[in-house]
Amino acid sequence: MRHDHILALSCPDRTGIVYRVSGLLFGQGCNIVDAQQYGDEESGRFFLRVHFELPAADALPALLERFGHLAGEFEMDWQIHDARRRARLLVLVSKQGHCLNDLLFRAHSGQLKVDIAAVASNHPDYAALSASYGVPFHHLPVDASNRAQQERAIVDLVERENVDLVVLARYMQILSPDLCRALAGRAINIHHSFLPSFKGAQPYHQAHARGVKIIGATAHYVTEDLDEGPIIEQDVARVDHAMTPRDLVRVGSDIESQVLARAVRRHVEHRILRNGHKTVVFR
Repeated sequence: MRHDHILALSCPDRTGIVYRVSGLLFGQGCNIVDAQQYGDEESGRFFLRVHFELPAADALPALLERFGHLAGEFEMDWQIHDARRRARLLVLVSKQGHCLNDLLFRAHSGQLKVDIAAVASNHPDYAALSASYGVPFHHLPVDASNRAQQERAIVDLVERENVDLVVLARYMQILSPDLCRALAGRAINIHHSFLPSFKGAQPYHQAHARGVKIIGATAHYVTEDLDEGPIIEQDVARVDHAMTPRDLVRVGSDIESQVLARAVRRHVEHRILRNGHKTVVFR
């Protein structure tokens, strides 16, 4: 059995980082399977992702100890992940289920190597869909009078199910600053436009009224600034004057599903590193 792990790090850029990291891995008997790096001149930071194989499972503690010393020397923000571990997801959804359906199918068919621990919604509509995949469904209705309690229930669900990533799959509720902070770095939202255009209700109708020729979708991390978190993935499709708002919704739904799935995949494969308000996303 292979003992594959992922090292992801960022630090102030300077000479010798790759040499020292690869040398340490070699010294611990590790085999590098794949490596990607990027030096950002603007921020002065260096980013590195290394997929490597340990010689044995019990070699990890010694590697972590030695790498800790190296990380201190280079002022690294770093993590080493077990590449075989399947991330556990909580999917939040409201009335539009195309992204939820896509994620459930990809997880069930093995296209996306995750376990969907639960689905939660402020509406009961997708209980049957979730049950058809054997995924627990939680109806958590919300209004102005119970928002704090409903969000506490979401946090409790995250903790109880050992959730690694919360996915807002067209969950049409604004998260409170407290919930955003509780989920910082582990919540992804899909936005129904190529940000920053056409925010708010009925974005495709707004786009149609303006006669746009391109529509799109944006997946980003959730932050306290509404729809302004670091962008992970985007895509667009061309549209024309002959298309109705319903046509735009159909095309847009497909884009949203694909963009969200790609963003989730890159997160769970530890391919995303924060670079201030932006992201470095290794392919």
